[in-house]
Order: sequence, then structure tokens, then C-alpha cells
Amino acid sequence: MNITIAFSLVVITLISMLSLTAEANTGLIIGKKATVDGSIIIARNEDYEVNNWNKYQVYRHKVTMTTKQWLLGNGLVVPMPPILYAYSAMPDWNADTLAYQGKYFEERGINQFNVAVSATTSVDINQLALAADPLVKNGVVEANIPTLILPQAKTAKQGVELLGRYIEQNGAGEGNSLYIADINQAWLMEIGSGHHWIAVKVPDDSYAMLANGLRIHGINLHSKNVLHSKGLFEFVQQHKLLVHPQQTDFNFAKAFGVIGDTANVDREWLGQQILSRSVGQQVRQKQYPLFMKPDTKISFSNVVSVLSATYENTALAHSGDRPIRVDRQIESHIIQLRPNMPTPFQGVIWQSYGILSESILIPLYAGLHDFPAAYKTGTDEYSDDSAYWQFRSLTTLATTHPIKYLSFINKNWQRAQHKIYQTFTNTDKRLISLYQQDPTAAVKVSADYSTRQLNQMLMLAKKMRYTIMTDLTKSTENGYSSSTYMNIISI
Repeated sequence: MNITIAFSLVVITLISMLSLTAEANTGLIIGKKATVDGSIIIARNEDYEVNNWNKYQVYRHKVTMTTKQWLLGNGLVVPMPPILYAYSAMPDWNADTLAYQGKYFEERGINQFNVAVSATTSVDINQLALAADPLVKNGVVEANIPTLILPQAKTAKQGVELLGRYIEQNGAGEGNSLYIADINQAWLMEIGSGHHWIAVKVPDDSYAMLANGLRIHGINLHSKNVLHSKGLFEFVQQHKLLVHPQQTDFNFAKAFGVIGDTANVDREWLGQQILSRSVGQQVRQKQYPLFMKPDTKISFSNVVSVLSATYENTALAHSGDRPIRVDRQIESHIIQLRPNMPTPFQGVIWQSYGILSESILIPLYAGLHDFPAAYKTGTDEYSDDSAYWQFRSLTTLATTHPIKYLSFINKNWQRAQHKIYQTFTNTDKRLISLYQQDPTAAVKVSADYSTRQLNQMLMLAKKMRYTIMTDLTKSTENGYSSSTYMNIISI
């Protein structure tokens, strides 16, 4: 796996990136015929305005509801569905104090029907669209989208339609771009105003590269692969959001968003440059193609490379605005939906904590319904018992001597990641065979495997932190050399 980083960039971005806003996520959606193994992939870096924001791992079990109203934390209230299906989630550490039953910024997850949601990449809405259809104070926002959709949707398309109805009936509180997928199809959905939205099915042979701007353009509103709010085209016409709107070549991004922002288009160019270099696109275009075919089928390591990318060795090496890899990453996830696996193992979340390029992706099978205590612990202040802080603190320590310590961290993570890939492949094979004989036992094996990886990688993070701390304290001793001390750590 290629997780090479520019050491010199670390020191520079450590200070400069802290001043950016929370609108700083980067994502990728890949159709099943565009990947090496035939899986659908939705992936995203969650970046925040601060880099010490703990996340918890939770599993929400299926429940039968008796209450009539559903309180969604920010003031949004909708009718309570009679049944809430089971799903995995990753809420903020302080969710219990902010929302009903602690469901706040649940961020990403897979439900019992292998419907996956990643929400969101925040986007700006232009002033003309905001004036025509203002945002709603207690409307649908990033903080409650996974909570609304994951416990209700049985397919990705149903999830899009459901969220669309909530937006039209209850309003949206912010502009957003989000990804909804199942084992058959993936959708990119964008919210452009208080009540208007659009969604496009990602072509099976293509991918979509997303930053923090609305992206949907060049689409046919009459296509079966396009869903949108009622009266969308007429609204755009009435309020002159486009000079010459066309239903067969509709530009939602231009009508509702802010196009050409270098902080967004530079990242879009970078991702497409990595995956479709042969196209030879010019930098700083106002809009890049929504969907592109990759030069070769996309591997898992290709996705990691995109989510870890900087502008080093590219045409934007000295002028790129806000790389994909930033110091304010609090987590990254790559969700694979695999139609060739038995149903309980089709959905896998590869989860990292802190900055992806200095961390590791741990595979979480959908059968994992509980997590080690360290992954359910911690606040926004450092603590030894928090898994998030064990992973995140490694990057912080490494900045004291980037060339030495980042190299040490990356060598250990690369070795561990390679081992995980091997054991994961072997576990998949075992699960396929065992599931035919004993489905319950197979699900337990998958959960035990994920739990073991969570514990082992946490232990490796601790060992690396201890090693760096020891080296730092011994570095003042006369004649001390770390060349033989800081070696690969066994796990």
C-alpha cells in the first residue's frame, strides 16, 4: 500500500490547516465494474476544524418503537417509524449530551440490509439559491442524516427517496453531499437549498471524486438514474438560477452551488489525476467531469492513495489549495459492498482513526455488534484509555522529528496493513465455507476477527508511542543512537 507522504509538508500544514473551516471532507464513490474485485465502494475522510475530536464505535440494534415522535437532536422532529432496523455508526464523543439517545453525527454505517451511508461532504450554497429557498433552522443536517436513513432503508434508492421526502417536507438546514449504496448500486445525493435536492446513480464502470462543492451537472432530469425534488427545474427557471437551463443537460451544481473554488477543484483534479491520468486534464477548471472511468480497475490501495494524497510531484506541487491529506482528519472510512459474499459479510467498513496516511485501516465486518472499551471511550482531551487518542497521538509525537518518527510509524503500519490484507482474505475464504455449514458460527468468526484486529492494532499503536517517547527522552544522552532501537515492532 502506498502511504508515502511529504515530510516537509507535515510541519507546514500542522499550523496552517488548523485555521480552515469544518467544510473540509473529501470523498470517493466507485461503481462495481470499476473496482478490481467487483465491489461497490464509498469512501471519505472526515476532517474537522479541530484535530482532537474523538469518535466512538457503536452498533444500534433493531428496535420496535412505541413513541410517536422522533427527536433528531438539532430540533428536527418527524413521525417515529414503527421499527428501526439495526445498523453500525460512529457518533461524536459528546453525542449523549447533544441528541436523543446519543445519536448525533453518526457519520457512516451499514444496516442489516447492507445499505451503507456516508454523510457528508459539506458544501456552500450560492446567495441567489439561498434567497429563493432559505435553509430551515431545524431541518435535515449532516448530524442526523445517517440516523434518519440507516434504520429505515432496505435499498440505496429507497434511502435516497426517503431522505428526499424529509427534505421536501421538513426542510434542510445546510447544503450537503452524501453517498448511499447497497450491493447493487451507489448514489450521489446533493442538497442545494432549503427544499431542493438531486441524486444520481453512479455508473457501474465509473467513479465520482468529491470535495466540498456541489458536483452534479451534465445530467438528464428524465433519466431513470436521476432522482430529484418536485418542481426542481421549474424552480430554477422561475428564480433564474441558470441563464439557459436544460432538462437534458442540467447543471445542479451551478444553479445552487459555488463552482470553481480552488480548494475544491484542486482536490477533484488531484483524485482524477491519480485514477485517470491518461485523460490529461488541465488544472483549475471551473467544473470537472462528474463521472470518470479509471485507467485501470481501482484497487483498495488506489482508494487509500487518493484519500492520503498531497500535491507533491504534480502540476499543483507549489500552488495546490488544500490537499486531500490534512492534519485535521479525525477518521477515514472505506466501505465495501461485495455482492459475491454471503449476505452477512457483504458489507465491510475499513476504518482508520486520526490521519489516514499515519494510521491503519481496520476491517469491521457487519457481524460485529460490540466494540472493545477503548473504542467507546474518551473526550476531546487526551486520555490513555481512548483508542482514538492512541492513534491520533502518534502523528503529534512524530511532528517533533518528522523524518525519523514518521518513517518509523509508516514502516510499522505498512507491515501491519499488509498482514491484515492477508488475514482478511483468508478469513473471507473461511467464512464462505463455514457459512454453508453453520451461519451462526460464521458470523461469530467474522466478529471475533474484527475484534482481534481492533485490539492488535491498538496494542501496536501503544507500542509505537512508547518507543517514540523512550527515544525522545533518551535522545539527550551522550552517544545515544536510535538507529538500532527504533525497529519494526512485532504484533
